[in-house]
Amino acid sequence: MDLQLDRAAVERLIRDGLVAAGRGGLVVEELRSGYARIRLPYDAHMLRPGEVISGPTLFTAADSAMYALVLGHAGAELMAVTSDMSIRFVGKGLPGDVIGEATFIKFGRRLAVMEARLSTRAAPGLIVAHATGTYARPPQTPPAA
Repeated sequence: MDLQLDRAAVERLIRDGLVAAGRGGLVVEELRSGYARIRLPYDAHMLRPGEVISGPTLFTAADSAMYALVLGHAGAELMAVTSDMSIRFVGKGLPGDVIGEATFIKFGRRLAVMEARLSTRAAPGLIVAHATGTYARPPQTPPAA
């Protein structure tokens, strides 16, 4: 599976197009065939009571990692939208940068089906949430005659 955009181009598109990601300083750390890893730099606003990373923050990381994966492989397809997302919280997200790693299950013309594993830099290797999601890709416009 060939990349259409590099890591830096995908990061720019996400930061410019998603206010929440841009404000939070999202970083696309790695992008390669079938794989994307993003990092959301830690900030105290990410915590919920109990000093753990909040569910909305983990959801943002999962969605951002999947979006980075789609953009990297489809190009500047900004209208690819999340059509389905399911997330399971499986561990305590200790305060630290949030890491989202996404891979494809299927990358088709109309749908991209993915999974994401989420962790924090405070506990490397400990998966704190697992998500699956589907992105609907916009219809491909045939070239003008």
